Amino acid sequence: MNDTDTGTHTDTGMDAVPAPHRPWWHWRRLTRGRLRPALAAAVAGAVLGGAGVAWQTGTGPFTDDRACWGALGKDDVAALFGGKTDIRASEVELGSDRIESEGPSGQCRLQSPRGRRITVQVHQLDARQGGSGERWADEFLSARLTPLGGGLLGMASDTRAWLAVPDGCTGRPDEHDGPLVIDMETGWTIYQDEVDTGQRDHLASAVVTLVNGFLAEEGCEGVLADPVARMAKPARFEDAEAKGLCGIEGLRLPGKRGRSKFDRPLVTNGEGPVRTCDTDVLFDRPALRLMTVEDPRLSVLYKRPALDGGKEIEATGGNDGHGFIRDDFGVFQAVCQTGEVTFLVRADDARRSADIRALLPRYVEAEADRIGCGPLRITLPG
Repeated sequence: MNDTDTGTHTDTGMDAVPAPHRPWWHWRRLTRGRLRPALAAAVAGAVLGGAGVAWQTGTGPFTDDRACWGALGKDDVAALFGGKTDIRASEVELGSDRIESEGPSGQCRLQSPRGRRITVQVHQLDARQGGSGERWADEFLSARLTPLGGGLLGMASDTRAWLAVPDGCTGRPDEHDGPLVIDMETGWTIYQDEVDTGQRDHLASAVVTLVNGFLAEEGCEGVLADPVARMAKPARFEDAEAKGLCGIEGLRLPGKRGRSKFDRPLVTNGEGPVRTCDTDVLFDRPALRLMTVEDPRLSVLYKRPALDGGKEIEATGGNDGHGFIRDDFGVFQAVCQTGEVTFLVRADDARRSADIRALLPRYVEAEADRIGCGPLRITLPG
């Protein structure tokens, strides 16, 4: 990026913004009207293929010194890189597949000469693969992330941030599809006692700016407010024995075992779409995860895994719900006042089947009571 700053939009209210005039090269204009589908796909593909080079060389439609589909100004990018302005950007322009079976997708990469990089992606979460084994869910629903709050379906840490595009102006995903999200990542998810709150806040602000840019390009009115002022403090590792595992009274692992510093649970802090408890964390992956997915738009990621894959779990007392349990995974989905909620316990291998069976019933009972979905009791198969 050069040193000419065109400024950045800092309005954090919900004031109306006019629908922008789309230039001739915008993918929606290229694929609408009387163009035949094959011709439209060919023209759009040519534009997508040259987008990254055009931005870096200062030619074509990206000469206004803004990155990531025009959403981020120089100041926005500099904030993400400690004030540095010598950041290179490359991107693949937003587009859809030819039959539009998936939502818009695209990628933007920001990289400094010192080796730091941030990757931004626009994509629709794929419920066909199942949230239980999806890399995205493993990383972006981690307990290390703090909910953005304010009704936003999103979270942020100092290495990850994501936000779902609000339903409404851009349409609503099919009931069997995950939401359209914009996410940012800086590398591995690092589990440490301290989260760099400053970097977390920069990522949170940037992902909201990116979604606002997407909405403006779609002709939607209004802007989402910056979430930083209302976000909770980052999660801290807890003493598993103080009250119970994951802070749930009476929740205990079976038997006696040796303890290590990695056994301490890390629990999501703040009200949001998920409450995740990660324990026995080594590098970037917890050996044991207990998670409550409260937002139905994310709960759909576990719809298919909750219907097959192991022995069926039954609810007692007339409650609606379904689920299954196997050696490394237990999940139950219940119909609550806000829609479908998912409760799950997952281990990183099949050697912890006793842990799964011991934890899941009490976890479901306690979490259902916490969110006002109880009383909910489940019976495991023999």
